[in-house]
Parts: sequence; structure tokens; C-alpha cells
Amino acid sequence: MAVSVTTTRPPADVGRYVSEALRDEYFAACDALYALGAPAAAEQDVETSFGTTHVYRYEPADPAARNRTPVVLVHGSGSCSAMWYPNTPALSAERPVYAVDTPGDPGRSVQRAPIHQPECAAQWLDETLAALGLDHVHLVGSSYGGWLTLNQAHRRPGRLASVTLLDPGGLEKVGLRFFVWIFLSLFATSAPKALRPRLAAWLEQPVIIVTELRTMIRKGVRAFRVRRPSPLPLSDDELASIRTPLYLVLGRRSLLVHPKRQLERVPRLIPGARAEIVSETGHGPQIDHPEAVNRRMLRFMDSVDGAAR
Repeated sequence: MAVSVTTTRPPADVGRYVSEALRDEYFAACDALYALGAPAAAEQDVETSFGTTHVYRYEPADPAARNRTPVVLVHGSGSCSAMWYPNTPALSAERPVYAVDTPGDPGRSVQRAPIHQPECAAQWLDETLAALGLDHVHLVGSSYGGWLTLNQAHRRPGRLASVTLLDPGGLEKVGLRFFVWIFLSLFATSAPKALRPRLAAWLEQPVIIVTELRTMIRKGVRAFRVRRPSPLPLSDDELASIRTPLYLVLGRRSLLVHPKRQLERVPRLIPGARAEIVSETGHGPQIDHPEAVNRRMLRFMDSVDGAAR
């Protein structure tokens, strides 16, 4: 679906493409990555107070599964819904799946107003779900999308059956070590091909060795300017207010959070919350170990639905 680039300069805190040519190169790279996952049954644009949100919908082959509580996926910062390519086949085999491109990140959504303020972010996501006709969903977020998901559970939980957080933001202040890791990972994508597997193992960064993912990230950095501050973490009192069933998945060597600290803290503060650490991974457990993480997410959603019944 074609997306036009406005000629009016956007506000300073609204993300934008540098040029239409670079945007189109980025879209082509995204499409190559989407091709590695499940084929989308449909795409649509929905209007919100903050811009147009582009959504990909995936349907189970089994008609009976199409009536199950759907899954909504929210990607990380600087990325788009293509990052879910390892997860859409397994998830959409069991349930309807919607993947949203967050306005303010590279993707096919078009941002018109900032959404990084917590209440605005919650309003945007609630309006998106309403426009899609979704009143009861399992919300899944990774990294910055994990903050959006956690923020939703705190501020506007009415449409949520559950939330799953994959090495999320929103639990701790983002430290220097994470930004250093991001910088080194981007630098490593330019390394000679022979060195990439070793660098990928050292950094625990699949972006370096998955050709399509590497190409999408590199072109996204060139094409798009993300304009928002890092989100502030939720306080203990804010976390304690959450009553939506919650599942936290952390990478053992995550540099975004301290996994052992959050493994103890989150279930202590949020009644009934589950938390697990996945070994041999850093910030991307659902990419490094998709089969195991997909299975665990589906098992959690099944348990939530079963308890509701």
C-alpha cells in the first residue's frame, strides 16, 4: 500500500522519513523480511488522533481457531511489524494475529502527533484496537513495544485479556550499556561477512547474520528519523496497580534490564504475574529461540482463556 511523504515539515518530536526514495528502499527490505514469516491475510490502515496506523492481519487455517481471542503484536523501537517473522507462523496457526506498525517508527504508519507521553501512548493503542473492532486481546510487546504494552496494562486495560512482555522497556531506566550494545550491533552489521557469525555470537545479535533482518535495520537507520525520548520506567506503585494477567520473558544476558532483579520484582508487585528467563539469549528471546518462546506464549494465553471460561 502506497504511503505518501508530507511536504510540510513535521513537529520536532514526530518521526519522519528522510526521502521517498529511501523510504521505498526500506519498504522493499521490509517486504523481504515479511516473506520469511506467515503471509498476511490482509492489511489495513486505521485512523487515530495521532496519525494513521498500518496493521497486518494473519488468520488461522482452522476456521474454529478464528474465533479465539486474538493476539496483537507491538514491535520494538526503530523497527516495524516485519520483526515478528519468526513468530507469526506459530501464533497465527492457533489464533488471529494483528501486527501494528507503531507511528513514530519506520513502517507504513504515518504519525501526525507525538505519542511518547504515557497517556497519549495508551490512548493511541486503545483507539487502534477500537478501530479494528477488538475488545478483548492478548497484547504482546517487545522492547519499546513492551513498554507500550506495560503502559497499556497500567493506564487502559479495558480491552486486554492478557499482556506478554518480551525483554521490555518500562521496568528500568535505560542504561548506557544498552546504548553501547545498540551502537556496536549497528557497527557490526558493516563487518566483513566472515566475521559476522562471531560478532553475532559475541553480541547475541541475530540482526548481524540474518541477511533480510540486517538489510531492513540498516536501511531503516538511513531512511527514518525516530524522534522521541526513552520512556520512563513504571514505579513500584504503578506496577502494583496492574490487574491484567501478565507474562514476562527476559533474556538471561539482557542489557536493557537486570533479569534476575525483574524476575523477583515483577511477580512480587503484580498479583499473579509470571516471569521467566530464557538462557542463551540477550534482548531478543523471541528471535533467538522462536519455537520455545512461541510455545510458552501460546500456553500462557491458553491458560488465561481457560481461567476466564
